[in-house]
Parts: sequence; structure tokens; C-alpha cells
Amino acid sequence: MLKSDCFYLGKIVSKYSFKGEVLIKLDTDEPEEYENLESVFISLGNNLVPFFIKKSSLHKSTLLRVRFEEIADESDADRIMGSEIYLPLTMLPKLTGNKFYFHEVIGFTLIDSVHGDIGIIESVNDTTSQALFEVLKDGTQLLIPINDEIITKVDRDNKTIYVTTPLGLVDLYLNN
Repeated sequence: MLKSDCFYLGKIVSKYSFKGEVLIKLDTDEPEEYENLESVFISLGNNLVPFFIKKSSLHKSTLLRVRFEEIADESDADRIMGSEIYLPLTMLPKLTGNKFYFHEVIGFTLIDSVHGDIGIIESVNDTTSQALFEVLKDGTQLLIPINDEIITKVDRDNKTIYVTTPLGLVDLYLNN
């Protein structure tokens, strides 16, 4: 399994018991969706290795307490401590309406209510405090904030996202 075929679910953050149980910090708004998993992929070195889950339960808000079949004690747990956890993209819950996963909108056209077609979404930058569409229009890169106030419609069938950008933002890029 390749990382490009998977999504990041979380990270193993601590040991929970001397029997090898670990706590996974889930990177999701709906941790209960992942409470009854049968297996996950753990990133070890450059590989994604499948690990099967013996039992799991939610622990506090976004922590998942997991007992893996392959992990029998603390020293086994130490080997996977700090590792990232992945699941296949096929396991992502389907989103509808104006909600979307960042990876699914790459290649979509961005249509602004004033300027019309402002380019193709090349990538999403989520390393900043405000996630941004990185859009390419005639060789110029535009950075458009991703938030509910700007996005008016997501048209999956036509691979288009309709936006109403803040006054002057698009002009800043295209009128130089």
C-alpha cells in the first residue's frame, strides 16, 4: 500500500499499559467513526505496514486506545511509538454539499462570482493557520483562503468550486 493511496488518520502518542496498548491521537472531527477498525497501516521507515487490531475504544476526546495483535508488551509498543497511522482512501466517509477533502479537489476549476474562472486548484496548503487553495491561472499562482464564507458551491460532477473571494484579492494577483 502506498501513502498516496491512503489518508493520515493520526499518530501513536503514548503507551497505555504494560500489555502493549497504545494511544493514537486521531486527526479527525469525528473520532467515533474510527472506533471499530479491524486494521490500520503504520508508517515504519519508508513502508506502510498493516497491523491488526485486537480491541480498541475511544479514550477521552480524540484519543483511540488500541491493542494490536502484533504488540504484546511495552518493548513492542516502544518500536511503534511516534509512528503515523494511515487508512486507505476508500475508507474515508463520503462528503456531500460544500464539504470536501483537500485531496479530492485537486484539479477542480475555481469560479469566482466576480472574475469568473480564476484557475485550476494545483494543491492545498494546510500548513498555515488558514488553509489555502493554490490555484494556477495562466502561469500565475493565486492563494485563495478556504472557508465557509468564501465557498458558495462545490460541484463534484463538473469538478468546479464556486467562490466569492474578498474584494481585491484576485485583482492583487491578476492585475500586475
